[in-house]
Amino acid sequence: MASSTSSFDIVSDFDKQELVNAVDQTLREINSRYDLKDTKTTVELGDEAITVNTDSEFTLDAVHTILQTKAAKRNLSLKIFDYGKAESASGNRVRQEIKLKKGISQEIGKQITKLIRDEFKKAQASIQGDVVRVSSKSKDDLQEIMTRLKQEDLPVALQFTNYR
Repeated sequence: MASSTSSFDIVSDFDKQELVNAVDQTLREINSRYDLKDTKTTVELGDEAITVNTDSEFTLDAVHTILQTKAAKRNLSLKIFDYGKAESASGNRVRQEIKLKKGISQEIGKQITKLIRDEFKKAQASIQGDVVRVSSKSKDDLQEIMTRLKQEDLPVALQFTNYR
């Protein structure tokens, strides 16, 4: 039993319910703030994106700030938001789609596995779809890898799951 290996998965995901709550709080704040109350701003959460419809670029920036603040308070990484281009909508309004990033792309998966191969000789990393599985005989190595990846500035939010 001494030679058993331990492993964990590196994923990029977010808590959907926390995001629903953050969007809900954002809408409540928009409706109560005097400078945004009459802008008829809508924030709609879809399965893969948030759509913001408002009256100007200025109020769009204010909505971004509110949404980011509410998301951060709910322990959601701001890296899950992928802001699209603001486009004109009917009636002199501005619409923007904010895509929600989920999963680790092949490119980022390769970056992570290369980093682990280069810095941690006794650990193995493999890409399995949009998840990177890391295994090692030493649990200490796995802890060090987690710490090291938290320091790395990757364009996605990372979580560590299935630690065994």
